[in-house]
Amino acid sequence: MTTILGISGSLRQASYNSGLLRAARDLRPAHIELASIAGIPLFNADEEAEGMPAAVTALRQRVLAADGLLLASPEYNNSVPGVAKNAIDWLSRASSDTGNVFKGKAVAIIGATPGGFGTIMGQSAWLPVMRTLRARIWTGGRLLVSGAGNHFDERGDLVDGELRKRLDDFLEGFLHFCAG
Repeated sequence: MTTILGISGSLRQASYNSGLLRAARDLRPAHIELASIAGIPLFNADEEAEGMPAAVTALRQRVLAADGLLLASPEYNNSVPGVAKNAIDWLSRASSDTGNVFKGKAVAIIGATPGGFGTIMGQSAWLPVMRTLRARIWTGGRLLVSGAGNHFDERGDLVDGELRKRLDDFLEGFLHFCAG
Protein backbone atom coordinates (compact mmCIF):
# COMPACT_ATOMS: atom_id res chain seq x y z
CA MET A 1 0.00 0.00 0.00
CA THR A 2 1.26 3.47 -0.90
CA THR A 3 2.08 5.67 2.08
CA ILE A 4 2.46 9.44 1.92
CA LEU A 5 3.98 11.41 4.77
CA GLY A 6 2.50 14.89 5.15
CA ILE A 7 4.66 17.58 6.71
CA SER A 8 3.41 21.08 7.42
CA GLY A 9 5.82 23.95 6.98
CA SER A 10 4.11 25.86 9.77
CA LEU A 11 4.30 25.61 13.54
CA ARG A 12 1.17 27.72 14.17
CA GLN A 13 -1.56 25.94 16.16
CA ALA A 14 -4.36 26.85 13.73
CA SER A 15 -2.18 26.61 10.62
CA TYR A 16 -4.07 26.46 7.33
CA ASN A 17 -1.34 24.22 5.93
CA SER A 18 -1.59 21.80 8.82
CA GLY A 19 -5.36 21.92 8.26
CA LEU A 20 -4.86 20.93 4.62
CA LEU A 21 -2.84 17.92 5.74
CA ARG A 22 -5.41 16.89 8.34
CA ALA A 23 -8.08 17.06 5.63
CA ALA A 24 -5.84 14.97 3.35
CA ARG A 25 -5.45 12.36 6.08
CA ASP A 26 -9.22 12.35 6.64
CA LEU A 27 -9.81 11.88 2.91
CA ARG A 28 -7.22 9.10 2.52
CA PRO A 29 -6.63 7.63 6.00
CA ALA A 30 -5.14 4.42 4.63
CA HIS A 31 -2.49 6.35 2.72
CA ILE A 32 -1.69 9.60 4.56
CA GLU A 33 0.33 9.90 7.75
CA LEU A 34 1.28 13.20 9.36
CA ALA A 35 4.56 14.30 10.90
CA SER A 36 5.65 17.51 12.56
CA ILE A 37 8.74 19.67 12.35
CA ALA A 38 8.17 20.94 15.90
CA GLY A 39 11.16 20.18 18.07
CA ILE A 40 13.71 20.29 15.27
CA PRO A 41 16.50 22.66 16.36
CA LEU A 42 18.06 25.29 14.18
CA PHE A 43 20.67 23.66 11.98
CA ASN A 44 24.12 23.84 13.50
CA ALA A 45 27.03 21.83 12.12
CA ASP A 46 28.57 21.70 15.60
CA GLU A 47 25.43 19.99 16.90
CA GLU A 48 25.41 17.68 13.89
CA ALA A 49 29.01 16.67 14.65
CA GLU A 50 27.90 15.64 18.14
CA GLY A 51 25.19 13.45 16.67
CA MET A 52 21.91 13.84 14.86
CA PRO A 53 19.19 15.27 17.15
CA ALA A 54 16.55 12.70 18.08
CA ALA A 55 13.74 14.72 16.46
CA VAL A 56 15.64 14.74 13.16
CA THR A 57 16.44 11.04 13.32
CA ALA A 58 12.81 10.16 14.00
CA LEU A 59 11.56 12.31 11.12
CA ARG A 60 14.25 10.93 8.76
CA GLN A 61 13.05 7.40 9.48
CA ARG A 62 9.47 8.38 8.69
CA VAL A 63 10.51 10.05 5.42
CA LEU A 64 12.52 6.97 4.45
CA ALA A 65 9.59 4.66 5.19
CA ALA A 66 7.10 6.67 3.12
CA ASP A 67 6.57 6.28 -0.62
CA GLY A 68 5.98 9.99 -0.99
CA LEU A 69 6.26 13.30 0.83
CA LEU A 70 3.46 15.88 0.78
CA LEU A 71 4.79 19.24 1.89
CA ALA A 72 2.11 21.77 2.85
CA SER A 73 3.97 25.03 3.00
CA PRO A 74 2.99 28.59 3.72
CA GLU A 75 4.65 31.37 1.76
CA TYR A 76 6.73 33.93 3.62
CA ASN A 77 7.96 36.96 1.67
CA ASN A 78 7.44 35.18 -1.68
CA SER A 79 9.54 32.22 -0.57
CA VAL A 80 9.76 29.25 1.79
CA PRO A 81 9.28 29.58 5.56
CA GLY A 82 12.48 29.39 7.55
CA VAL A 83 11.29 26.65 9.93
CA ALA A 84 10.36 24.39 7.01
CA LYS A 85 13.62 25.02 5.16
CA ASN A 86 15.53 24.35 8.37
CA ALA A 87 13.80 20.97 8.76
CA ILE A 88 14.55 20.04 5.14
CA ASP A 89 18.17 21.12 5.63
CA TRP A 90 18.51 18.81 8.63
CA LEU A 91 16.81 15.95 6.77
CA SER A 92 19.08 16.45 3.77
CA ARG A 93 22.19 15.64 5.77
CA ALA A 94 23.27 12.27 4.42
CA SER A 95 24.19 9.63 6.93
CA SER A 96 26.20 6.49 6.41
CA ASP A 97 23.18 4.28 7.08
CA THR A 98 20.47 6.13 5.13
CA GLY A 99 22.16 8.37 2.59
CA ASN A 100 20.03 11.05 0.90
CA VAL A 101 16.44 10.52 2.10
CA PHE A 102 15.11 12.65 -0.76
CA LYS A 103 16.87 10.92 -3.67
CA GLY A 104 14.13 9.48 -5.86
CA LYS A 105 11.45 10.28 -3.25
CA ALA A 106 8.13 11.36 -4.73
CA VAL A 107 7.39 14.89 -3.49
CA ALA A 108 4.38 17.15 -3.97
CA ILE A 109 3.96 20.67 -2.63
CA ILE A 110 0.69 22.34 -1.66
CA GLY A 111 -0.01 25.51 0.24
CA ALA A 112 -2.57 27.83 1.73
CA THR A 113 -2.27 31.51 2.57
CA PRO A 114 -4.52 34.38 3.58
CA GLY A 115 -3.07 36.34 0.64
CA GLY A 116 -4.29 36.45 -2.91
CA PHE A 117 -1.74 34.33 -4.76
CA GLY A 118 -2.13 30.98 -3.01
CA THR A 119 1.57 30.28 -2.23
CA ILE A 120 2.55 30.20 -5.92
CA MET A 121 5.88 31.93 -5.25
CA GLY A 122 6.61 29.79 -2.19
CA GLN A 123 5.84 26.59 -4.08
CA SER A 124 8.09 27.72 -6.92
CA ALA A 125 10.85 28.49 -4.41
CA TRP A 126 10.73 24.89 -3.16
CA LEU A 127 11.39 23.47 -6.63
CA PRO A 128 15.15 24.18 -6.86
CA VAL A 129 15.59 22.86 -3.31
CA MET A 130 13.87 19.60 -4.17
CA ARG A 131 15.72 19.33 -7.50
CA THR A 132 19.03 19.78 -5.69
CA LEU A 133 18.05 17.00 -3.29
CA ARG A 134 17.23 14.81 -6.32
CA ALA A 135 13.61 14.30 -5.31
CA ARG A 136 11.07 13.11 -7.86
CA ILE A 137 8.80 16.18 -7.99
CA TRP A 138 5.17 15.63 -8.99
CA THR A 139 4.08 18.30 -11.44
CA GLY A 140 0.79 16.73 -12.46
CA GLY A 141 -1.28 19.13 -10.42
CA ARG A 142 -1.17 22.18 -8.22
CA LEU A 143 -3.08 23.06 -5.11
CA LEU A 144 -2.80 26.74 -4.34
CA VAL A 145 -5.21 28.09 -1.72
CA SER A 146 -5.61 31.85 -1.54
CA GLY A 147 -7.91 33.66 0.89
CA ALA A 148 -7.45 30.76 3.30
CA GLY A 149 -9.54 32.40 6.02
CA ASN A 150 -12.59 31.76 3.82
CA HIS A 151 -11.89 28.00 3.62
CA PHE A 152 -10.84 27.14 7.19
CA ASP A 153 -12.41 27.67 10.59
CA GLU A 154 -10.75 29.30 13.61
CA ARG A 155 -9.06 26.00 14.56
CA GLY A 156 -7.51 25.69 11.09
CA ASP A 157 -9.86 22.91 9.96
CA LEU A 158 -10.91 22.80 6.31
CA VAL A 159 -14.63 23.62 6.01
CA ASP A 160 -14.91 24.24 2.26
CA GLY A 161 -16.40 21.28 0.38
CA GLU A 162 -15.20 22.45 -3.03
CA LEU A 163 -11.63 22.78 -1.77
CA ARG A 164 -11.93 19.36 -0.13
CA LYS A 165 -12.84 17.93 -3.57
CA ARG A 166 -9.87 19.68 -5.19
CA LEU A 167 -7.61 18.26 -2.48
CA ASP A 168 -9.00 14.77 -3.03
CA ASP A 169 -8.38 15.03 -6.79
CA PHE A 170 -4.83 16.23 -6.10
CA LEU A 171 -4.23 13.31 -3.74
CA GLU A 172 -5.55 10.81 -6.28
CA GLY A 173 -3.01 12.02 -8.82
CA PHE A 174 -0.15 12.10 -6.34
CA LEU A 175 -0.95 8.59 -5.09
CA HIS A 176 -0.71 7.29 -8.66
CA PHE A 177 2.59 9.11 -9.11
CA CYS A 178 3.97 7.62 -5.86
CA ALA A 179 2.94 4.12 -6.84
CA GLY A 180 4.39 4.37 -10.35
